[in-house]
Amino acid sequence: MGAALALLSSLTWGVADFMGGIASRKRSVMQVLVIAYPVGSVVLTGVAIFLVPGELSSETFIIGGLAGAIGATAIGCLYVALKRGPMGIVSPITAVMSAAIPVFSGLLNGEILSPLAVIGMIAAAMAVILVSQEVNAHQKVAFSTIAISLTSGTLIGTYLTLIGTSSDDSGIWTATIARWFSSILVLGVVLTTVRKFERSNYPWALVIISGILDAGANGIFQIASQNGMLAIIAVLGSLYPATTAILARFILHERLHKIQVTGVILALGAAVALSLS
Repeated sequence: MGAALALLSSLTWGVADFMGGIASRKRSVMQVLVIAYPVGSVVLTGVAIFLVPGELSSETFIIGGLAGAIGATAIGCLYVALKRGPMGIVSPITAVMSAAIPVFSGLLNGEILSPLAVIGMIAAAMAVILVSQEVNAHQKVAFSTIAISLTSGTLIGTYLTLIGTSSDDSGIWTATIARWFSSILVLGVVLTTVRKFERSNYPWALVIISGILDAGANGIFQIASQNGMLAIIAVLGSLYPATTAILARFILHERLHKIQVTGVILALGAAVALSLS
């Protein structure tokens, strides 16, 4: 069950990143997040209350608050990178870093991986690297964009570690509290930095759906981590760039090279190996 949920969170994240990336090309990152985050928070709260009940504790608020601050910064960096560079480059770089930290944390906490799981993790790492090979001879990616992507991935990995190591009886409250804290932080930044919110031609549908999907993916990841080893769950969750790259190919007509197609196929193989481990 944990592996299946992790894959579902990966798929959901991929779609959310794709839609959020498009929206951030139409408006500033903050103008996207200030709507996406509260909408996702409201939906996630409803799910936490009525569908996935759990216990609220002081520990949940502390971990959730810390995760929320880190998560808001991470997603802000991600959207900036997506706005400045190709989705097929930014998302895989971020994914590699976001998976590395929770994997390392899981191993430090005594998780033991089977040989099949190790093979799957290696395949997954190779997959996201191959999927990232998008830049053609006429397109360059600035070092600053790569640096922002690496920073985003590191912060996301820290966020996922906090969510993934939360109490098993907390339901999805840690992810929910984290999203509310992120919403408050984003709102504060917008109020102090954004002079005017342009409502005309605002990509409402993209932003709202992206916010709901992103929040939902976080909740799904928390449930997945309660039903499996964090190291494996994190790697499965990190496969979302395959979804983003495929959507970018067929909707935005971004070119997928043969090596990228190989990466997508390898990602599917990694998902199968990790699910069976």
